[in-house]
Amino acid sequence: MTYARPELLAEPDWLADHLDDPAVRVIDCAALEAYRRAHIPGAVRQPTHTYLKEAGAREGGAGMFVMPPDEFAALMGGLGVDAETTVVAYDDANSLVAARLWWALAYYGHERAKVLNGGWHRWLTEGRPATFHATQPEPRAFAARPAPARYASADDLLAEHGSDACAVLDVRSDGEWDGSNARGNRRVGHVPGARHLEWTRLVEQADTRRFLPAAEMRALLEEAGVTAGGRVITYCQGGIRAAHTAFALALLGHDDVRVYDGSMYEWANRDDTPLEV
Repeated sequence: MTYARPELLAEPDWLADHLDDPAVRVIDCAALEAYRRAHIPGAVRQPTHTYLKEAGAREGGAGMFVMPPDEFAALMGGLGVDAETTVVAYDDANSLVAARLWWALAYYGHERAKVLNGGWHRWLTEGRPATFHATQPEPRAFAARPAPARYASADDLLAEHGSDACAVLDVRSDGEWDGSNARGNRRVGHVPGARHLEWTRLVEQADTRRFLPAAEMRALLEEAGVTAGGRVITYCQGGIRAAHTAFALALLGHDDVRVYDGSMYEWANRDDTPLEV
């Protein structure tokens, strides 16, 4: 069984053929030290917080939610991205941060985005070219237009959890799910009625680090209680792993998936949100 939306992935052969394409912008989402050491030729580095969170303080802590539209537009424009640019994101962390960039782009209305399947690990394992020379792109004008259908707030989750029409999917580790790992939160546990599937299970553990074949991903999701056709809200600790699973669900053809961006960083530190262990 193939992916419903294979165009969301960039395979290394495709990217190799498009490295000199001015309509393609490759964005390295790894840490600065990793980018300086080596990266894909022509790739630019995402210069802000890799999780694309807001910089200002909010009640409950700083940087809880996705970067505001004006800041995101300035960031993407500075990286040489406009409405006609195809973005290819990659990282060295099982596509975790690359998928976060994909989700942020989709949330702000930019559908021309792909994740490099296997990321830096696969590129390196296959012996493809690398460089330590940085790329400085020409700035372009990027317009950020929020798409509310991709985003869930705490109020949305309060309204949806326990509903037969919406699967709430917790993609954290087993310890976070069962409450043995508090992650610094005031309270522990998971959203009542949530399903659980750790995000790492959707990625190969081999050096290639590709997303699992479609049939294997579907089987894992169905075992967790997430079936095709229904609404899904994903959450984790801060919306990053949740965005990775949202990407995997989009790859499989799920078209009604929202990321609860505040996730447990918000939910477990409020007093009016239910948790169970």
